Amino acid sequence: MMPSKKMMRTTNILILLLSGCVLAASAHSGKTSVVIYRCTNAFGALTVQNDTPCPKGSRQQKQVIEPPTPMPAYRPLPTPKVMAPAADIAPAAIATVPSTAVAPEPAIADKDRLPPPPLFQCNTYDNDSYFSENATPEPRCVRLQTTDLQGSDDSSGGVACQMVTDQCQRVGDAAACDAWKKRLRETEAKWKFGVADDAAANKTDYDRVERIVRDSTCGK
Repeated sequence: MMPSKKMMRTTNILILLLSGCVLAASAHSGKTSVVIYRCTNAFGALTVQNDTPCPKGSRQQKQVIEPPTPMPAYRPLPTPKVMAPAADIAPAAIATVPSTAVAPEPAIADKDRLPPPPLFQCNTYDNDSYFSENATPEPRCVRLQTTDLQGSDDSSGGVACQMVTDQCQRVGDAAACDAWKKRLRETEAKWKFGVADDAAANKTDYDRVERIVRDSTCGK
């Protein structure tokens, strides 16, 4: 007598359930594999046995099932470190940070200020004027207009000049600060708009004059 299809489906479900139970038990007990025996007797009845061979006279089907790889042990992730907010930093720690700012020069008290050095107003031969710290400037060679024998002003044959000395007079005390401030503007224009090759020297001269004006009685 052959088993019916309904009986075979029921048997297969039982086999799957048994296999799952056996695999779970094997994984828990540490076994490496499981052997399932399917036994069919002379009357067509089907039985499933775990690790036990079928009895004599039965048709036997053997199946070796490997247990699944065990899951790794759970390890919790490390807790990230939380940085303290900036407001929690101690004020003392902030105060110890060295400062790289350049401290301003201390202001000179009015009672400690002195009058500026003497300044001279010099007049040139062509009625121009300028301020100078030197009362006797060096003579300058002023070019003269020359003509040849025919009365032409062609200078290809040579040039001539006349040595002149500018006439200088000391600026009075009442007008000294105004004169020094005008000289400061002149040195600044010479530094910023003069020849590029002389910029460094002109900047040094401007800084010197600016310091005189700032630290004297003119800087009140």
